Amino acid sequence: MSLIDASAIVAIINEEPGFEEIEKRINDTKKRLYITPLVRFEAVMAISRMHIANAKGKIDRDHVIGAAREIVDDFIRAIEAKEIMIDGAIGQAALDAAAMYGKVAGHKADLNFGDCFAYAAAKVNRLPLVYKGNDFSATDLA
Repeated sequence: MSLIDASAIVAIINEEPGFEEIEKRINDTKKRLYITPLVRFEAVMAISRMHIANAKGKIDRDHVIGAAREIVDDFIRAIEAKEIMIDGAIGQAALDAAAMYGKVAGHKADLNFGDCFAYAAAKVNRLPLVYKGNDFSATDLA
């Protein structure tokens, strides 16, 4: 079982450098995979921002966001990930993560809002976290 962070979803969808290793980690997990609504939101917004930044001329932002949502939802369905709802325990753990590892704490992990919630959901549910980058590797989830 693992919680998939938005960074991993975006890396795979965009075939970023190193995506094959992340994809392998997900495929090697024979048990249940999880996401949160915030992971879904972050992945959709990241993909939308990339498409908008690369667009030339006028762009229909609603269409871009809708297309990104469909791409992310298709990916989540394909890996059969179950959604974990954000509850009070996760909210409290996200505040703890921000105090310990967040931008405000000055920690080298430098977790942002979405990272703190992904960390918290993984921590509260005792799940390993699948991610891309160095932020989570500087936490106790590494």
